[in-house]
Amino acid sequence: MKKHDSRHMLKSLLLGLVFWAGWGAAPAAAHSFFFGITDMAVNPGSKHIEIIHQFTAHDIENAIAKQRQTHFSPEHKNYEAWIRQLFEQGFSIREQQQALPLNWIGLEVVRGKIFVYQEGPAKNFLSGLVVKNTLLVDTYPEQINTLNYQDNDVSGSLTFTQLHKIAKIESNN
Repeated sequence: MKKHDSRHMLKSLLLGLVFWAGWGAAPAAAHSFFFGITDMAVNPGSKHIEIIHQFTAHDIENAIAKQRQTHFSPEHKNYEAWIRQLFEQGFSIREQQQALPLNWIGLEVVRGKIFVYQEGPAKNFLSGLVVKNTLLVDTYPEQINTLNYQDNDVSGSLTFTQLHKIAKIESNN
């Protein structure tokens, strides 16, 4: 084989590998599953409702960037404020047609996930509460949000989607 032919073959092989690697990495950069998990429980000591939301950070950031037409990342001066606003608008609890006030505890970003912490008023039970969860379901039609709940008498899960945004916690009895 001539020296020129081997260089040409090596160059073609390298270009092919670069193209293949780039093409193969593109699907890995995006994901096709959009989900959020919320855990809600009554603290046995304080009796307060404790809520922990977990979402993919870039899904939250992209939704806010799209909504506000700006670049949005952890370095943004309004990072926590805008995420707080998103959660306060998209997640609520009602009892007998009355909204329960949810206190914002804070958020943290850990390994590509955003954890949001909220706390509700003292309750001995979750049964009968109506939960609205519209977080990201209008931005990502494939978004599925799961709420896991537990107190001394009731435990279970609720699922929220673009078509199902409100659900009631029913007694296990």
